[in-house]
Amino acid sequence: MNDLIPCLGVVGVLTIIFGFLAFMRYMNYKETIALAEKGLTRPETKSGKGLLRWGIVITAIGFALSLGLYPLGFDSGNNYPLHLGPWMLGGFVPLFLGLGLILLHYLTEKE
Repeated sequence: MNDLIPCLGVVGVLTIIFGFLAFMRYMNYKETIALAEKGLTRPETKSGKGLLRWGIVITAIGFALSLGLYPLGFDSGNNYPLHLGPWMLGGFVPLFLGLGLILLHYLTEKE
């Protein structure tokens, strides 16, 4: 029973986040439909910096998590090489995802 409350809390927070994202997408869809009914189109304002911004943010989060999780290797009873155990995936996955987004930005950049 003690584990039920944190699980419901996590599920509740995720429901609120994804519900908000779904609502924002629905409102964007309705706005596009309303513009189309009037014969208008949405102006294109893409700067091409979205991948770079998200890449930097996700890389920073991954780097911070990696730094925060690294000391756990010194407390573990097992001998992992360089004290890097499976807990480091929590930091390495977003770190390399962000680096991939940054690389993708520079590889697909228009001259």
